Amino acid sequence: MNKPVSEFQGNIDKFVAESRETGLVWGLCQDEIDWLSMDSSEFEGAEVMPFWSSEAEARQHCEEEWSDFEPVSIPFDMFINEWLVTLAEDGVLVGLNWNAELEGEEFEPETVAKLFT
Repeated sequence: MNKPVSEFQGNIDKFVAESRETGLVWGLCQDEIDWLSMDSSEFEGAEVMPFWSSEAEARQHCEEEWSDFEPVSIPFDMFINEWLVTLAEDGVLVGLNWNAELEGEEFEPETVAKLFT
């Protein structure tokens, strides 16, 4: 990812505001159990799981290699209190509101939790 963090700040702010407002976070899932994650483009040997603040933004990525995935909502409280804890335990990074080119910041789950305090 060659773009500076400042170019993604609007996406991060939007994620925080929209997910608080709707009470939902969106991920991509296949067959109801296989959640999308991929190799980190920033940290060698790390894995990252992307999330979006709206179904529409998540759905735009359900094509080509991800055409078998569907947007699935996660209740906001569950995302904060369970998902981020589990991702931290598993050493998985978090992507927030990545754009259509799958560009965006990758965060430690603890950092994402702090965005909501």
